[in-house]
Amino acid sequence: MIVRQFISWVRTAPPSERAEATRSLARAFIFSDLSDDDRIAAEGALLMLLDDASPLVRQAMAEVFARAPSAPPAIVRALAADQACVAMPVLEHSPQLIDADLVDIVATGNSDLQCAVARRVMLPPSVSAAIAEVGSAAAALELIENPYAELAPFSWDRIVARHGHLAAIREAMLALDGLPAKTRHALVAKLSDTLTRFVVARNWLSQERAERAVDEAMARSTVNIAARSRGEEMRDLVQHLRDAGQLTAGLILRALLSGNLALFDQALVVLSGLPERRVAALVEDGADHSINALLARAGLPASTFSAFRAALAARDEIGFVGSVGGAVRLRRRMVERVLTTCEADAAASEPLLILLRRFATESAREEARVFCDELAQQGMAAEVDSDAYAADAQDETQEDVYTYQAIAA
Repeated sequence: MIVRQFISWVRTAPPSERAEATRSLARAFIFSDLSDDDRIAAEGALLMLLDDASPLVRQAMAEVFARAPSAPPAIVRALAADQACVAMPVLEHSPQLIDADLVDIVATGNSDLQCAVARRVMLPPSVSAAIAEVGSAAAALELIENPYAELAPFSWDRIVARHGHLAAIREAMLALDGLPAKTRHALVAKLSDTLTRFVVARNWLSQERAERAVDEAMARSTVNIAARSRGEEMRDLVQHLRDAGQLTAGLILRALLSGNLALFDQALVVLSGLPERRVAALVEDGADHSINALLARAGLPASTFSAFRAALAARDEIGFVGSVGGAVRLRRRMVERVLTTCEADAAASEPLLILLRRFATESAREEARVFCDELAQQGMAAEVDSDAYAADAQDETQEDVYTYQAIAA
């Protein structure tokens, strides 16, 4: 009876009143203990209201049914296919929508609808993959910032390929701790390309100088990323570098001169096709013929062999730095030892010598930077100790005054 009266009244009521009445009827359907007849009648009325001319009515219904597992499935599906202001709460929260529904909405909906799907809790890899493949940049950003979204490695790569040129996307992805190393490297490559085009367009640097500066920065970033990679992630990174044409002799030499043996070894494994144990044994052997054979098998230029041999010899003498930072920075003593050796080698090419001289300059600047940072930290520590000493002395003086006053009294 009540539902029948509601149907008669709602045909002539103003939109705002219809919306409030619809909200109340929807809440009654979810939370009230209705009889079977009343429940059937209420569902029929709500289905009729899906055709209401005012979106306020459908939006009120969507807000109530969005999180309700017991909402009528037909109504939920209709609301999900409605205009954005109606569909968004349902797309973001409804437990009744299956993965296929969400993938279809991502493929056919606008950016607002895609963003609503990307914000869902426990977003499965299939839906994440659809957003990565066809979603807008805004939806991709929502996906990146959703801690409950599951993304396969190829989905990360698709986001980088489609939206990696956008600063907001890069910053959000680079802030993630669990981002795959090869994806992080691809993002840095996107940033490098953007910077190159920017400085050339501004006439700050020539195309050649800009590309060289970016290549050097890219190599440093690559070694930095590799220093934090282990196992399968390291293998994926090195394979990615090879596929991108960036696994060069210069990068491998930089890794060795930085003390990053993991990147050095894995690069030779990928390039030579030899098992990891075999490569490790040849490197450990250290004999000139063994190193030359390994480098030749890896396809590295013969003009660089003396540099690699000298770096390995210097490594055995100098040792390693155990920190991540130590496996990133070029080590000045090693670089200078290799440069001296190659300058005396007639077979060393001029490009190799130029590269080693740049390494020598870079390592000297890094060493000076670290030295100055340590001096500054020591100065700050000395100031703290001095302030603490002065405060203690002042406290002791005040205590003496109190003692004297007590004795005098």
